[in-house]
Amino acid sequence: MRVTIQALSAVLAGTQSLHTNAFDEAFSIPTPRSEKLALRAQQIIARESGVINTVDPLGGSYYIEALTNEMESVSYEYFREIENLGGVISAIEKGFYQSAIADSAFKYQEEIEKKKRIVVGLNEFVTDEEMDIELREPDPEFEKQKVADLTALKKNRDLNVVKTCLSEVRQVIQGSDNVMPVLIKAVKSHVTLGEIINVMRDIFGEFREESIY
Repeated sequence: MRVTIQALSAVLAGTQSLHTNAFDEAFSIPTPRSEKLALRAQQIIARESGVINTVDPLGGSYYIEALTNEMESVSYEYFREIENLGGVISAIEKGFYQSAIADSAFKYQEEIEKKKRIVVGLNEFVTDEEMDIELREPDPEFEKQKVADLTALKKNRDLNVVKTCLSEVRQVIQGSDNVMPVLIKAVKSHVTLGEIINVMRDIFGEFREESIY
């Protein structure tokens, strides 16, 4: 139900692309049933609601304009703060984004616990009823087939071409050139994503988030 409201909000805002999450997507790959329910939410909005019969159904709404102006103002405050910190990379290194996200999550949870923010079923109209969710069970044969496919791919490709492509990737990512052309070439030459990532890991290492508290 919440996803339907969220989807309608996106349509009212003039979205050009829309995905509605299935109710079990937080646990596993959606089941056919949950996929269909998510799809039906979009279809009802598109075919039943009538919201698409006008280009801009919220056009002229003073409240929407006020919310937009408020969001724009707050966004520019963030932009200025990031610039004052020395830019995006510097802000990451100083823990700005991590801190902002953590503070926002804490505030959100606090509002729920103090009932300043109502979440139906969680802090209002709560029942003891538990709903069993049928999760999609992965097919073990599918995994075996993918491993076999990858093994065959590595066996039949030209290893000299693979080595050349990985060498080019290594060279380009250490400079300032656009990396996409060499990455596309590598993929077309059957270089795997794991092999490309290993080169990047060798050059850049792995990100270790600094403790911000």
